[in-house]
Amino acid sequence: MNTDQLKRGCLYVVGTPIGNLEDMTFRAVRILQQVDAIAAEDTRHTGKLLQHFQVTTPQISYHDHNRFSRQQVLIDRLIAGDTIALVTDAGMPGISDPGYELVKAALEEGILVIPIPGVTAGVTALAVSGLPTDRFVFEGFLPTKGKERRERLNCLKDETRTLIFYEAPHRLPQTLQDLAEVLGESRLIVLARELTKLHEEVWRGTLADAIAFYQQHSPKGEFTLVLEGATLAEKESLSEAELKAELQQLLSQGMTRSQASRHLAQLTSLPRRQIYQLALDIED
Repeated sequence: MNTDQLKRGCLYVVGTPIGNLEDMTFRAVRILQQVDAIAAEDTRHTGKLLQHFQVTTPQISYHDHNRFSRQQVLIDRLIAGDTIALVTDAGMPGISDPGYELVKAALEEGILVIPIPGVTAGVTALAVSGLPTDRFVFEGFLPTKGKERRERLNCLKDETRTLIFYEAPHRLPQTLQDLAEVLGESRLIVLARELTKLHEEVWRGTLADAIAFYQQHSPKGEFTLVLEGATLAEKESLSEAELKAELQQLLSQGMTRSQASRHLAQLTSLPRRQIYQLALDIED
């Protein structure tokens, strides 16, 4: 879709920097300059960004506490033909913020929604984590209540894909403890904080190491956690269907049946011959 010309009655979802202002795109600046209004999570925070890029477009606040009352106001303006840019404090709107609800409401009204891509902390941290990037799961913030948190972690215990979480500094020590108790303290974890900023830090080690480290160092800044997924050997048992699904994934990556069977046997401690027989049942 050609988005060079501003479209009337359109909601633009605009990505903004997560720290370093040089990560702002030329296109994002142009859109913010041309729209009729900017719906911002924190108008004071976004105001500094707009001032830096000499954007004078008026703002309207849209955040967790006023989203229900403000949403209809924004939808009515869009229906009337106004163009509105949705921004969050950092990164892409809709990721762990109420932007999702506005996008959903706009789409239900037949309003055109156009993305203006930008940085996201989760993918940025994943890219430099050194953990597998071919398959991953974004979990955002874990539930704060103990029971709900434990239930969520139990659901993730056997997840083999790389896991991405966000966490506030004051909750980080408890979160690391909870992750270690449910998922195992030997899991590899990468903790990224202050990404793209002056004091950017990416820490790598096991969950046990992380707990020990942050007992000696006070957590500062917002954290992105990238956690190793479960190995197949950690799972109590694998059904035939699960084994075939893993084999199919390995075959799709270019392995032969023999290579895939040998690789899976090493991960699960199951006989290679048994796994190879299952591989023969999978069509090319």
